[in-house]
Amino acid sequence: MNAKWFKRRLIPVFAAALILLVAAIAVRGGEPEAVQADAAVTDWGLSFQQEGAPPVANATSEYLQKYGALYVGDPEKKEIYITFDAGFENGNTEPILDALKSHGVQATFFLVGNYLESQPELVRRMVAEGHTVGNHTYSHPDMSKISDMESFCAELEKNEALFREITGQEMPKLYRPPQGKFCEANLQMAKELGYSTVFWSLAYVDWYTDDQPTKEQAFSKLLPRIHPGAVVLLHSTSSTNAEILDALLTEWENMGYTFGNLEAVCASMHVEEGSTSS
Repeated sequence: MNAKWFKRRLIPVFAAALILLVAAIAVRGGEPEAVQADAAVTDWGLSFQQEGAPPVANATSEYLQKYGALYVGDPEKKEIYITFDAGFENGNTEPILDALKSHGVQATFFLVGNYLESQPELVRRMVAEGHTVGNHTYSHPDMSKISDMESFCAELEKNEALFREITGQEMPKLYRPPQGKFCEANLQMAKELGYSTVFWSLAYVDWYTDDQPTKEQAFSKLLPRIHPGAVVLLHSTSSTNAEILDALLTEWENMGYTFGNLEAVCASMHVEEGSTSS
């Protein structure tokens, strides 16, 4: 085939395709469009587009609500929800609890089996001070690879039994997938077990215990990216979080934010879903 003829025919095709692409972006205002997660989506992801506004996630709020899941609260309300993931204890939880108590903030602690087994006193303190203890699975596996209900259920029920033994209460039905790894089947199984799957809309790299961010680095992420309805993910193993939490909560309060109860939000979401389907 003549190369010059090929180029003459191919270039207009590429040009037309480029024009269509630009037009499509213009229609959406130049911002990436949130997608509805499918079976191929296994990693929670966020894209921050505008300071002070909720990020775009790789699954829409509408899609998640079908499974009783969420990643952000009311985007019109300056209320935020503090959550901590806890895989083990290294001395930072007590100062974190002290800071929360001094501000009257009710947080949600997503605990794994090891934490429940090794730190019953701290778990009891969390409950006594009004915090919610959520389910972060017993062994912290990649839940997106678990496709059968029996195995999925076992990861949650082991924690339920430990929590019941420690507190004499039933574990709240809030579940956070380890590392944010999930699939549609997981969302459905969690819903069938009565759980709300809780992702997040704000986090920063605070989980490397031997490479902690400075206060300035933490504030540079957590202050400009805060937004109405934010579900904030922090790690209770972070010495930086233990050091800055009191000042961080004060900064957010000075910005006009209040702190909501995530368990209550999830409960109201289920009530709305039930009234809609009835």
